[in-house]
Amino acid sequence: MSESLDACSLLSSSSQLDQMDEEAIDDKEFDIPQVYTPPTLESILNELEDEEEPFVLEDTCVLNTENIDAHSCDTASLASSDSGDPAHFKRKKRPVELKATIHGSVLRNSMLQGISAQIVSAADKVDAGLPTAITVAGVIVVGTSHGLALVFDNNQALRLCLGTKTTGAEFGAVSALSINNDCSRLLCGFAKGQMTMWDLANGKLLRTITDAHPPGTAILHVKFTDDPTLAVCSDSGGSVFELAFRRVMGMRSCDSRCLFSGSKGEVCCIEPLRASPDFTDHPITHYSLLALASLTKILVIGLKPSLKVWMTFPYSKSDPSSVPQLAWQFVSVQSAVNPFLAFCKGDTVHFLMIKREEMGAIHVIKQRHIHLSCDIISLNWINGCTLVLVDSHEKLLIVDRPSQEILEILDLEQVQLVYNSRHFKSLATGGNVSQALALVGEKACYQSISSYAGHIVCLGTKSAHTMTLRTWRERIDCMLNQDHFVEALSLAWSFHEGTAKAVVGLCGDPLKRKGIVGDKMLEILFQFADHAMKRCPEQGRIQVMEQHFHDVIPILIDFSLLLQRPDLLFDQLYARLLENPVAKGVFLELLESYIVTNRLGHLPTTIMKDLLAHYNSNGLMDNLERCIVHLDVTSLDIQQVVQVCWENQLYDAMIYVFNSGMNDYITPMEKLFAVIGPPLREGRSLTAEEVVMGNKLLVYISCCLAGRAYPLGNIPEDLVVQIKIQVFEYLILLHTGESSSDAYPLIQTLLHFDTREFLNVLAMTFEDLNDKQAIEYQQRIVDILLQVMVDNPDFTPCQVGGLFTFLARQLSKPNNTLFVNRNLFDQVLEFLCRSGDASRHTERQQVLLQLLQVGGVVQFDEEKLLTLSQRANFYQILEFLYEKKHMYDKTIDCYLKDPLRKGEIFSYIHELMSMASHSSEEKQAIKNKTLQHIQELIILDQSKSAELVVSHLVEEVDQIICKLPDGELLLQFLSSFLEERHYPGTTLPTEHELHKHLLDLLCRFAPQQLLNFLQTSQQYRLEEAIQITEKYHHSEATGYLLEKKGDFYGAFTVLLEALKAQLCLLTADPTRGQSEDEKENESAILRRIENSLNNLVALGHRNSQKLQQPQIKELWLSLLETLMTPQKQVLKDLTMNVLNSMSTLVSLPAIIQQILQNPIYERGKFAEIQVLILGMLDTFSYEQTLFETTTSLLNHDLHWSLSHLRTAVTRGLHPRQDSCNICLQQYKRWQDSAEQILLFSCGHLYHIQCLQQTVDCGLACASEQQQQWSCYKCSTTHRGRGRQYTIPKRSRSTSLVQVFQEVTLDFQQEQSWDQLRCLYKGPSRLSILAELSHRHHNERTGIPVQVHPAQEGFSLKLSPPPLLEE
Repeated sequence: MSESLDACSLLSSSSQLDQMDEEAIDDKEFDIPQVYTPPTLESILNELEDEEEPFVLEDTCVLNTENIDAHSCDTASLASSDSGDPAHFKRKKRPVELKATIHGSVLRNSMLQGISAQIVSAADKVDAGLPTAITVAGVIVVGTSHGLALVFDNNQALRLCLGTKTTGAEFGAVSALSINNDCSRLLCGFAKGQMTMWDLANGKLLRTITDAHPPGTAILHVKFTDDPTLAVCSDSGGSVFELAFRRVMGMRSCDSRCLFSGSKGEVCCIEPLRASPDFTDHPITHYSLLALASLTKILVIGLKPSLKVWMTFPYSKSDPSSVPQLAWQFVSVQSAVNPFLAFCKGDTVHFLMIKREEMGAIHVIKQRHIHLSCDIISLNWINGCTLVLVDSHEKLLIVDRPSQEILEILDLEQVQLVYNSRHFKSLATGGNVSQALALVGEKACYQSISSYAGHIVCLGTKSAHTMTLRTWRERIDCMLNQDHFVEALSLAWSFHEGTAKAVVGLCGDPLKRKGIVGDKMLEILFQFADHAMKRCPEQGRIQVMEQHFHDVIPILIDFSLLLQRPDLLFDQLYARLLENPVAKGVFLELLESYIVTNRLGHLPTTIMKDLLAHYNSNGLMDNLERCIVHLDVTSLDIQQVVQVCWENQLYDAMIYVFNSGMNDYITPMEKLFAVIGPPLREGRSLTAEEVVMGNKLLVYISCCLAGRAYPLGNIPEDLVVQIKIQVFEYLILLHTGESSSDAYPLIQTLLHFDTREFLNVLAMTFEDLNDKQAIEYQQRIVDILLQVMVDNPDFTPCQVGGLFTFLARQLSKPNNTLFVNRNLFDQVLEFLCRSGDASRHTERQQVLLQLLQVGGVVQFDEEKLLTLSQRANFYQILEFLYEKKHMYDKTIDCYLKDPLRKGEIFSYIHELMSMASHSSEEKQAIKNKTLQHIQELIILDQSKSAELVVSHLVEEVDQIICKLPDGELLLQFLSSFLEERHYPGTTLPTEHELHKHLLDLLCRFAPQQLLNFLQTSQQYRLEEAIQITEKYHHSEATGYLLEKKGDFYGAFTVLLEALKAQLCLLTADPTRGQSEDEKENESAILRRIENSLNNLVALGHRNSQKLQQPQIKELWLSLLETLMTPQKQVLKDLTMNVLNSMSTLVSLPAIIQQILQNPIYERGKFAEIQVLILGMLDTFSYEQTLFETTTSLLNHDLHWSLSHLRTAVTRGLHPRQDSCNICLQQYKRWQDSAEQILLFSCGHLYHIQCLQQTVDCGLACASEQQQQWSCYKCSTTHRGRGRQYTIPKRSRSTSLVQVFQEVTLDFQQEQSWDQLRCLYKGPSRLSILAELSHRHHNERTGIPVQVHPAQEGFSLKLSPPPLLEE
């Protein structure tokens, strides 16, 4: 949208916009539309005749979809929402959470059509030039590139054209503009350094200033201060000057004073503190503060009463090309108004609060900064809380300072902002500026964006735009125009709650504001409801219509309840939804969630009637029940609700209606008893629904007796006692009308349903009984329970025990008033301890134990209890009694006799022995009892028994060993005991003997574990272990011990003798192997032979490094002879394995000689050694081939390298041009024959004298021993940017030439050699072959070896090398 700037648009928003929260507004502002000034002649001529509405130009800003908020699709569009077709913005609606941040279109962007047309017209018709600067303050002034200043009034009419093209040719383009506070004077700065002052009333030139600053620099900024006789300016040299205007005797003059010299650091931006008319009396204005932004820091100085620096603030690290920005604004903070300085350089905006103390000193207080992910090139305040930023991508950001939230992002690309780069580079005066300032000027647009009285004016190359904050109504209407009703409601609610940002047009009393916004929200709700009914799909599946209304109706309900207007919801909105039956059904179903969460507690009669009918017809009875119990009973038609509840068994709702509506607490109990009573009396099992009803009944009784309402809330206090009495009287009825034969049928029903839970309900009730009448009811119920349950075969022992457990708890209370006959407890004890009854033994024991634990032991004779428990084998009861008498030794017998708790005896004994409360006599008795049953404990668990002995019976180990029989049991105990002994850290005097005893037991009873024990244990003595293993003929273990001792020959001899013994068994009977048993026996012997042989081979390999070659040869040949002696075919594979193993340690001729000397091969039977001989020949052939291949590859690579090197070094060089690349003169024109020419391999040609002259600049260097040259063009970086040139160190990618006094290669050969070295990166062929050789060796030996190709000296490649460039 784009609107013409009306006459009031710039003046009506003054600085009162910043104080809008402090002033009340008139009601008429919200009831009467805004009155515009009479139209101008230009606006009338521009109107179209066939339109009733004023012409609205299409917005120049394009919708930026990349930065649109997910919940507010129009946030990035300013004007399209006003003028565009709403149908163009159709989107899928989604319910928006109330906590979601919705800002809508915050900024109104309007093209200044009159000014834009005049700019284009002036450039085309009168050659005014392109626009270069703009400023606004009551009037709008646009400067051009031909030195003209165009002054426009509020109606965009061109009022003055200041300057001439002749002046423009002399002064250059307008580079800076400034208007004083009363809009009477205009200061213009020019690109060639001059300044002019104009009278805006008559267009008269008042001053031409040419000597205020050094010549040859452009004016970058010129600013009026609050004092009309004082201004400041800055130039492209980075200096800042104060301009003091004088008028003496009718003569106008200007005095200049330098405030900051550019030699100390260039200033890029200046901003004086200028107060609006509302703050002219602010004490801070007396100092005439001026903010300066240099390339490295911020300065705040005071011009009055004397020049003084109040603050310096350095920048954080940022991009050198970032543009410094400054902006002042008076901000109200905690009822005090102080100036805030916002500044930035890069992506972070900092805030400083300037505060004047009572003594006159100025304090600068740093505020919280805002970090953005963009490079900021413009910064302006639009009011005290909102900033407008422009980044380097020409994105305009509206930022809320208190919350640091980005409210909206606009795209200014089509505005085509004007940049001030030419002035920062001072091109009009020869470009004599520093590189740093010129770099900053690339993105400088200080004179293109100006702010005044809540307006932001932007200057483009062919247009001008103004931007202002929309009023709160406009922001909502923008969304309504696009049919974004949900977002509009969310935004309106933020206005209602005071959480919205950048609010305009809404101030005054908070209640009054809420009323105004609330009325607007009601209007939106009606529009939304009408829109939803119109947009409802008339055809298609019913699910589509339901989904449509599921998206709409929750919004209507939510905001109606938020506004506390349920009458609006149920009267007007519901009436509109009745037009569609689907909408009606969805509305009634959605009410459930609001009723259950207590957001709706009362429904009108008509709504309640429709709700019952809809839920009943659709089978939503559970949902209906949840709604009824949360609704106010006064809104219910009790007769209708009760009827529906009875018909559909909604007992919760029925109980709620009877209790709350009629104060009837007995009728619901009668109905529930009628459900569960008959099946229990008939002995039938209850269904799942009946079980639920029974549990509901128990909970209901518990609530009634506890004073709580069912299912929610509390019973009124004045009815609590009365209801308790009613419930007690009903429960203890002797007979009911349905079953007159059974006594106390209600209590019996509850006991049969769940005895434990019913007794728990009574127990909780008894805790709250204090008055005398309640205590009488308590005794009465206890008597009834005893009468009903004792001697009644219908109740199980568990149920009877539960009753007496309940009674024991009540009797054990200190304030107990119950009386129970003790004979009943004896009767129960006899019942539970019947010795002839084996059924439910565990259940009866647990019931009796629970009874004793809650205090029932005082009701029994302990001796009788002990006798009956022993007879009934109630070991837990016996344990309970023995522990009470501190007879802990007898409790051990109870554990051992109890099959269910036998395994817990170890932890029990450990706990008894560890407790310090037990006396030494008690612990000794426990220890004696443990020793008495030690064998039984070891049989039960050897590991836990050993742990117990280690912890508490370590001194009785010898006694325990003597008690145990010599066998596997003793072996297991000793193994576990000695394993546990590793942890305490102490050593027994007899521990060595125990290990010796254990080794002896292993040899006899577990020889398969012997070797593992010897390998893992270090507690035995080596000599004794050797004797024991030799005693029991365990050759493998003996060999291991001898090897460990260092006797390798002895170990080898023992294992070899064992192998011979096995071979003898194999060859003892030539007829062996005929039957299946004999075949299995032969297979077992072969497996033992293979194991023995593997042990011998492993022993030989392990000790091969410790022996000499003759010794190794003797041992391996003896092993080979042993295997070859039996002359058995089955030993052929084993013999070959031995041959392969010894081939790496014994020479092959010796092996073959040994084989040939064997009597078997005296007659020429060599078939068995054929494989060995063929393997030797294959190995020889492989090694010979590998050697020849490697030699050939090395010769080929060497020849290739030398031939290419020769080709490269003999190649000639051709220059790219026939002139020197420094002096640009042809080398042929030089007449000095002694002059030398230097040609680089890159093709660039230089005179050596020219290169020598660059030594001082760091482009070449020379020494007495060595002279190194570098190509001038190839070695410089960032050519043409005025940076320092440096010569990089020599690398393979740089064209270099070297001349040495005593070398054999010239510079071309050296460079060619470098190129060859580059080509030969990576592993060489030799390294790859070496790695393959190592891998092959590792596969044979199993030894991992890493190969590092980088450590060998060759650099050859297997792949073909790339071709060199000719």
